[in-house]
Amino acid sequence: MICENISVSRDGSHLLFAGQDTVSLAQEYGTPLYLMDEERIRSRCRTYKAAFARNFGPGSVPLYASKANCFKRMYQIMQEEGMGIDVVSSGEIYTALQAGFDLSKAYFHSNNKTDWDVAYAMDNHVGYFVADNAEEIKAVEREAGKRNFRQQVLLRLTPGIDPHTYEAISTGKVDSKFGVAIETGQASDLVGFVLKQPHVELCGFHCHVGSQVFAEDVFERAAVKMLDFIAEMKRKYGYEARQLDLGGGYGVRYVESDPHLDIDVKVDEVARTIHSTCERLGIREPEIHMEPGRSIVADAGMVLYTVGTVKTIPGYKSYVSIDGGMGDSPRYALYKAKYTLYAANKMAEPCDFKASVVGRCCESGDIIQAGVMLPSSIHRGDIIALCTTGAYHYSMASNYNRLPRPATVMLSGGTSYVAVRRESLEDLVRNDL
Repeated sequence: MICENISVSRDGSHLLFAGQDTVSLAQEYGTPLYLMDEERIRSRCRTYKAAFARNFGPGSVPLYASKANCFKRMYQIMQEEGMGIDVVSSGEIYTALQAGFDLSKAYFHSNNKTDWDVAYAMDNHVGYFVADNAEEIKAVEREAGKRNFRQQVLLRLTPGIDPHTYEAISTGKVDSKFGVAIETGQASDLVGFVLKQPHVELCGFHCHVGSQVFAEDVFERAAVKMLDFIAEMKRKYGYEARQLDLGGGYGVRYVESDPHLDIDVKVDEVARTIHSTCERLGIREPEIHMEPGRSIVADAGMVLYTVGTVKTIPGYKSYVSIDGGMGDSPRYALYKAKYTLYAANKMAEPCDFKASVVGRCCESGDIIQAGVMLPSSIHRGDIIALCTTGAYHYSMASNYNRLPRPATVMLSGGTSYVAVRRESLEDLVRNDL
């Protein structure tokens, strides 16, 4: 199986997720249905926390990247596990606030925070802004000045690292909409500007090289580039950063050909590079942060669908249509992302029928996965499971074709509970006038 929290029932017929029968869950809660393995999420958080405690100094903590999957229960789990968070919008801030999360442990990203966003975050005591540009610093200074306090800020820099990942999710190269480039000298100039602001406290620097990163040395190369910059700013301005945030991006397994990553080992490798580089440069080791999102929640998720129709075009191809689609699982439509699928109620049958699994949207690009091997007996009413969907499914879901978004059900200790209720038809027109 693609992940150790996926297995098969004792008689071999049904797919199990987090030890629970997915066919029974589909019957109980309906489909489409997001499932989340709470114990897997907590285990991933604890792995990161332990690795940080072992490798880095006081104050160093992993920050959960909210954009991967954001709802109230998720923030409650992060609070209970002692994680910080990064947020990228006022909506994520509001959700965290409603969950009771301590926003002093929140880092507010975005390449374009509006004046309203800046004011809202300050009014709700968000701990840190990760500022993307000089215009944002001016807005932060203005709003902090009105409140007569100093806002803590990190500067997002682009270190010029190519992570060899999808172009759409590569963010660390010089030519990026995010951050200020080190290579062009603009980052150095911005540091000088920020240090002159009376209501902005520069705490350190941030970078994010990309997502779904498997390359061996990406974070090590980014760390060296960022620490070199810290040393340069110490020489130029007498300013020594106390925080360094290396962002997120460790890859996860979507299909069998994807490699396994050992987070413990990867963090240890980054730590060794940081220790040796700080010693070489003669600078104090900063507080270290990273922003795991996908690697915490992706394989804690699964989506269940019910088959509606099976269509074969002789001499061409076959299609299996499900009761969801790009509205709830948009990543194939966006990136041609690969996934593992199972016929959850027919696990004992051979997979000898090749078909594209497609959604119900009125859109030719509404494809969940092309060329999937399924049992030849697949028919209306069968259950399809789409694996490794805990990241960027619910958080990117839409109401395209006016379809309600699915419920999210958490699985924990052999029990299940609704964390996000299924949208109703009434919900679709709630804001219509």
